[in-house]
Amino acid sequence: MSLPSLRLKANADRRLRAGHLWVYSNEVDVAATPLQGLKAGQQAILEAANGKPLGVVAMSPNNLICARLLSRDAKLPLDKSLLVHRLNVALSLRERLFDQPCYRLVYGDSDLLPGLVVDRFYDMLVVQLASATMEAHKDDVIAALVQVLKPSGILFKNDSAARDAEGLERYVETVYGEVPDWVPLQENGVKFEAPVRDGQKTGWFYDHRMNRARLAPYVKGKRVLDLFSYIGGWGVQAGVFGASEVFCVDASGFALDGVERNAALNGISEKLTCIEGDVFEALRELKAAEERFDVIIADPPAFIKRKKDLKNGEAAYRRLNEQAMRMLTKDGILVSASCSMHLPEDDLHNILLTSARHLDRNLQLLERGGQGPDHPVHPAIPETRYIKSITCRLLPNS
Repeated sequence: MSLPSLRLKANADRRLRAGHLWVYSNEVDVAATPLQGLKAGQQAILEAANGKPLGVVAMSPNNLICARLLSRDAKLPLDKSLLVHRLNVALSLRERLFDQPCYRLVYGDSDLLPGLVVDRFYDMLVVQLASATMEAHKDDVIAALVQVLKPSGILFKNDSAARDAEGLERYVETVYGEVPDWVPLQENGVKFEAPVRDGQKTGWFYDHRMNRARLAPYVKGKRVLDLFSYIGGWGVQAGVFGASEVFCVDASGFALDGVERNAALNGISEKLTCIEGDVFEALRELKAAEERFDVIIADPPAFIKRKKDLKNGEAAYRRLNEQAMRMLTKDGILVSASCSMHLPEDDLHNILLTSARHLDRNLQLLERGGQGPDHPVHPAIPETRYIKSITCRLLPNS
């Protein structure tokens, strides 16, 4: 395969040689290799300013990140063979870590497959293609997954906003075998079914697996409130771990149907109460009813999707955590989480401290957690680390 060239300006290769995978449009020598001469989805040979090849990149010439490194060997472009190799490398890690085949198998750049996410639910796979290059190689992706994993079904869940920036249409399609609307999985010994076709993202959030496992010692015999519960990842596990009561709050009736489904699956329906509605309004109503909880989990969707949302997003996190703290018993536990990549962990820490002091309460930070190892962080790309979870204890001021 003969590939076009993408040449960098002088010294623009330093960051890439140090381990980074992204090329920004202002680093390209457009006099030598005009970006408009390349198409989204095309592969190119990345060259240093002196013409020395640095590897193969996937092109997105109309974006600020105009190219992503696929291989540091200019002779190894993205094809079925490279996909099979990378999938096997990713699989070897997950098989070492988990006793059940339920996990994120591929996490984009961190698994050296930018634009590709694969979640595994036993013998079914849910795939997201977020780049034009992966979309152009979707047949190779399918063939490689079939060869490596021999799944019974593959669903392409290509309905994310990330595709818009690549000029790609959104669609959801079963591309191999059969995939039911709800698929089984197991996490921390708890059984679930996830709505892979109509649910959020791939239908399930494996990223908080380790943080949810840490709930066990805190919830036994306790009254638990799960905010933004989705289909019960936190709440149902709290119930299985021995909570006396669990209240799940979500704006989506569809998601709460999933909570009830998963509670029944684990024989804890009698412990679960679902509240449908806006979480902030539900918190006000619960407080007015003088309800109190021993443990509250606040794991909202990303309040900060872009840097320009930072100020309003931080205000939303403070409002949520402060309202949650008002609902805690005098020796209560708050698990505060964020999936906003633009919110540093120290900022969440400060939000919790400020909220506690505003309520004249003392705060103890007990545990900090991040995303599980099936979402490995690329050490040169901080954007691949997005999950934060802080477990804290709220005490009276006296």
